[in-house]
Amino acid sequence: MIKTISPVDGSIYVERETAASSHISDVLEQASRAQQSWKNTALEERKRLCALAVEAFVADQERICQELTWQMGRPIRYGIGEINGFVERATHMISIADEALEQVEVDQKEGFTRYIKREPVGVVFVVAPWNYPYLTSVNSIIPALLAGNSVVLKHSAQTPLCAERLFDAFENAGLPEGVFQYLHLSHDDTRNIIQSGIVNHVAFTGSVPGGAQIEQYAAGQFMGVGLELGGKDPAYIRADADIANAIDTVTDGAFFNSGQSCCGIERIYVQRPVYDDVVHGVVDLVNKYVLGRPDNEETTLGPVVKASAATFITDQAEEAVKAGASQLIDVAGFSHADNGVYLAPRVLVNVDHSMRVMTEETFGPVVGIMPVDSDEQAIELMNHSDFGLTASVFTRDQDAAIRIGDRVDTGTWFMNRCDYLDPALAWTGDTAGVTDPLSLAAIQSFMQPEDLGTAARQSAI
Repeated sequence: MIKTISPVDGSIYVERETAASSHISDVLEQASRAQQSWKNTALEERKRLCALAVEAFVADQERICQELTWQMGRPIRYGIGEINGFVERATHMISIADEALEQVEVDQKEGFTRYIKREPVGVVFVVAPWNYPYLTSVNSIIPALLAGNSVVLKHSAQTPLCAERLFDAFENAGLPEGVFQYLHLSHDDTRNIIQSGIVNHVAFTGSVPGGAQIEQYAAGQFMGVGLELGGKDPAYIRADADIANAIDTVTDGAFFNSGQSCCGIERIYVQRPVYDDVVHGVVDLVNKYVLGRPDNEETTLGPVVKASAATFITDQAEEAVKAGASQLIDVAGFSHADNGVYLAPRVLVNVDHSMRVMTEETFGPVVGIMPVDSDEQAIELMNHSDFGLTASVFTRDQDAAIRIGDRVDTGTWFMNRCDYLDPALAWTGDTAGVTDPLSLAAIQSFMQPEDLGTAARQSAI
């Protein structure tokens, strides 16, 4: 059985049986059969059905928002943001499908007709996470379907209803049977599916250890693997930045979704002349958060997803304090504070890179702030990480931002913003041994299988 414990009140919110081996086999065989006819379905029809699924999804948004809150704890007031993001990404992918799937013409050679034709890879297995359960899964599901693949979705045991709601949307749209299916699975079943010989591509979003397991499972299967993994994303605020905007932006980037974002801000570096102003501004803003039950409309900071996550987060922060860091937020000033999964936000100063809180992913409502004396020092510290998903530079000097951004080891960098995914830009990591393709990088993977593993870099200014 899968039991989803709601972070709202600790109750069992969803119970589902994991799929029996016979059902798993039936689903995979059906996906393989359905893909053979789906790949020959005209692209216009694929686009039409995907667009209808988006409409059906939006029509069910009230229920979806409620379920999101109860499954993973995001405040109800922010649920519509995930709906809107889902629509934006899906609509963009549908709009570019003709161009993205178009046959590639190459220079002609006498006596030859040469071209590259886009072909679907077959059955795509999507393993989706709980923290942004629709925003992450849509990045793989929609491009896979548009390209003529069938999809089998395995969602997190924390958010099993998300898989069911996506299935409902595609069923209501009239998608042919077997083209999109879902399974509730154990870890062993997930491994067995990857090694079944039927799956042709795996798109996984989750932790670095989880990604390493997926790579091991796929070894020898001769399939494509897309991994979007962890982050320890930095922000750098220069003395010439719009300080008010920088404070608002990095604070939201650090604490939205209770810090449970792979591209959220987890460490902040500030040029010394404005360091005190930034620290005071962040603290003032954080003290205005309302920690409480996420089904309350006034709540702006909800619980973290589960007790083990809360323990990890608090242990990391308390370890830093014992090593000399200062915690600037009065935890006792927040109702529900540190009551199980309801964690008060933490702003830490006097931190350094000997502390895990500045080098290892926290994935919670904690941020460390360090002063720096130069761009060079900021770049060195930003690059002192095994993670490289996104980074942010705050400055009024665009040329300086570009110089800095181009030297930061990250797949995506922003000027004067953070924690954002533009569906028209690539989404990929640049790390020591960890590659994080998502969004349009996933489209490239599904639509151009010969280019699997290539990297792209986005800059949003």
